[in-house]
Amino acid sequence: MEYTAINGINKKTSRIGLGTWPIGGMMWGGTNDEEAINLIHYALDNGVTVVDTADDYGLGHSEEVVGKALKEIGKREEIILTSKSALDWQGKKLFRNGSKERVMNEIDATLKRLQTDYLDVYFVHWPDPALPMQETAEAMKSLYEQGKIHSIGVSNFSIEQMEMFKEFAPIHAIQPPYNIFEREAEGDVFPYSKEENATLFLYSSLCRGLLSGKMTSDRVFHGDDMRKNSDPKFQQPKFNQYIEAANKLEQYAQEAYNRPLIDLAVRFVLDKSETGIALRGARRPDQLETINRIDDWHLTLEDFKKIEEILTNTISEPIQPDFMAPPLKKEALHV
Repeated sequence: MEYTAINGINKKTSRIGLGTWPIGGMMWGGTNDEEAINLIHYALDNGVTVVDTADDYGLGHSEEVVGKALKEIGKREEIILTSKSALDWQGKKLFRNGSKERVMNEIDATLKRLQTDYLDVYFVHWPDPALPMQETAEAMKSLYEQGKIHSIGVSNFSIEQMEMFKEFAPIHAIQPPYNIFEREAEGDVFPYSKEENATLFLYSSLCRGLLSGKMTSDRVFHGDDMRKNSDPKFQQPKFNQYIEAANKLEQYAQEAYNRPLIDLAVRFVLDKSETGIALRGARRPDQLETINRIDDWHLTLEDFKKIEEILTNTISEPIQPDFMAPPLKKEALHV
């Protein structure tokens, strides 16, 4: 395992973090709590110290599962535990809510579900354009000053939005999507994080399974799995293009390093971000078996050029993950 540091937190911070969106179940076609708990045990037994969750993952269910597992494991002082706020829901309708009331109330619910009295990092999950940035930022700063959270993060923010937020509260961590297929963050968020000494938490490092090496064009998604209808990368004819790109990347990884695609995908995120944390979403322990193969090798400039060549030759119009952005409250509830 490789390790990095988070500004203001004196803990060993693994460069692979466990992403727990899938174990919430909702938007992933369901989950198995027993397997999820085994997964968390496996991750922490194999050098992972970062566990990332959110209040909206399964509408609180992910946090409950994480809390149960961490209670069994103990060693809270060694774990970097992160969660997120500023989303809300009615029924299963998610929407943005960065109000002071929401942020201040939800932290207590989150801590209760996670069975802890503090978070190492608390992220604003999505900015809420319906409210002044000052309201959300000052609520987060209040939690930081109270000691309920030990650092402040923002997720899915533009540079302009982070600059606005920073007028009222510090930013210690930034969480954008990033993987071989989704690289917008390279152009602005990466250099900004360096300037601000903010740690990068990079989510969707395997692009919802496209870079796992196990995805095929005849894969059938079930239930409410977002890849069934809403994720445009998984809809034809684009799906075939991304599968072709993944197959060619797999071939290159084998020829150049005798490694599977998943190793190449994770190493890409780690090397491009330099000190960032690659969040690995998973549901079962076997999906994390690759984490012990990330160290002692690095990609070269020639590798990056070859990867770019493969993408250019296979994907006609790359798609960014904008589909994941939740609506504003008025759009979700028609109020």
